[in-house]
Amino acid sequence: MPVDRILGALEFLREAERLKDVLRSGHTSSGRPESVAEHSWRLCLMALVFADEFESIDALRLIKLCIVHDLGEALGGDIPAILQSEGTNKAAQERADLKVLTKALHPAKRVEILALWEEYESAATPEAIIAKGLDKLETILQHNQGQNPSDFDYAFNLGYGLKQTAAHPLLAKIRAVLDEETRARAEGSKAV
Repeated sequence: MPVDRILGALEFLREAERLKDVLRSGHTSSGRPESVAEHSWRLCLMALVFADEFESIDALRLIKLCIVHDLGEALGGDIPAILQSEGTNKAAQERADLKVLTKALHPAKRVEILALWEEYESAATPEAIIAKGLDKLETILQHNQGQNPSDFDYAFNLGYGLKQTAAHPLLAKIRAVLDEETRARAEGSKAV
C-alpha cells in the first residue's frame, strides 16, 4: 500500500474517532451517556452473535453494514428517534457528512463505504434488512439495560422500529423478549 493511501486512511480514521464523543439518548448501565461508537460496536457484536441464525446471509457483509451505518454521525451528530420529525431528512445529512468524512480515502475504498451506507439506508439486500432490524434491537436493549434518567420514556420503545424488527422471524423473537423487558422497565420507573 502506498504511503499516500496510508496517510489518507489514517486521516479518515482520525476523523471517524469523533464517533466516540457523539452521544446518544441512551445511557450505559453505569449511568453515563452512550456514544455512537459504543452503539455501533455492540451492534456489530449482535450481528456476529446472531449471524448464523439468519439463513443465506453473508455475515461479513452484515457486519460491514453495521460498521458504516452511523459513520456520518461523526460530523453531524445523532438525532434521537424521539426527536426526529416528519420534515427532518436525517439520511440526506448523514449522506453529505459521510461524503466529507471519507474524502481522504482511496477512491475505491471511499466508493465501497458509501455503497455500503447506501445499501443499509435503502434496505436493498437481506443483509441490510437484518442490519436495520438489529440496529433497532440494540437501541432497545441499551435503553432497557441502561441507568437512564428518571423521566426516560420507555413506552416509546414499544413502537420503535416495529417494521424493521418484523422483517425476519428471529428479529421478531428478539423483539418480543425486549418488549417484555421494556414493559417491566416502564412499570419499574413508574413505581419510583
